[in-house]
Amino acid sequence: MAATNNGFDRELRTDDVWLAFASSQAPLKIWLCDQEPADYLVALSQLHVARALGDHGERAMVPLPLGAAAVRVVPSIPALHQLLRRAFQLSRTLPDELLLAFERETAGLPRATEVERLVVQRVGQDLFRAGLLEYWEGRCAVTGLAIPDLLRASHIKPWAICATDAERLDIYNGLLLAPHLDAAFDRGFITFGDDGQIAISAGLSTPDRLALALAPVTCIRTLAEGHRAYLTWHRTHHFRDAQPSQ
Repeated sequence: MAATNNGFDRELRTDDVWLAFASSQAPLKIWLCDQEPADYLVALSQLHVARALGDHGERAMVPLPLGAAAVRVVPSIPALHQLLRRAFQLSRTLPDELLLAFERETAGLPRATEVERLVVQRVGQDLFRAGLLEYWEGRCAVTGLAIPDLLRASHIKPWAICATDAERLDIYNGLLLAPHLDAAFDRGFITFGDDGQIAISAGLSTPDRLALALAPVTCIRTLAEGHRAYLTWHRTHHFRDAQPSQ
């Protein structure tokens, strides 16, 4: 039930220890078994997904089922549900899943005219937004605001500047932000360090910072290694370090 309820809707051949599942919507395969006295083991076929699971379970040093890349252990059924849901989300968004979806959806679309290229771009941007909503679980990466209609899919390195579609559709090249943060980030008035901590441009006066509810303690909730190269670009090329407003 935990597998089925969290996107793994295809039961595979099992052995004496592991129950195996796949998904019709994601490339990840999982294997489940229980461990005395009450722990649950989850093996995953994608190592990058296992590494990105963060606080969802701990690494387990046990023999891997055939086809698995890593195993994590959780202490309860609720924790098992949370891990499986997060693994499903990550499998659908981590590189290069959005790129593959984009290539599938645009394979037959013409690109000869500007209008046709804009149609292709819109497909990519819609996929990118959907991916960010899934990756950040429908919440602003900074504030936790959970109203999808208000959230913005903010590229760290802008779409037009990216050299390849792989960069444009890299889930780590984006933050899901509340509107005021998206506007400030897009215009270079704020950026974030490798630790996720906000940096605020000297071009924003103290009253402006208060009006935007910006504080030095503002921080991205969960920053992955893949975000850091893009954030370095943003700090170097896009962040304003103007003198304070008078």
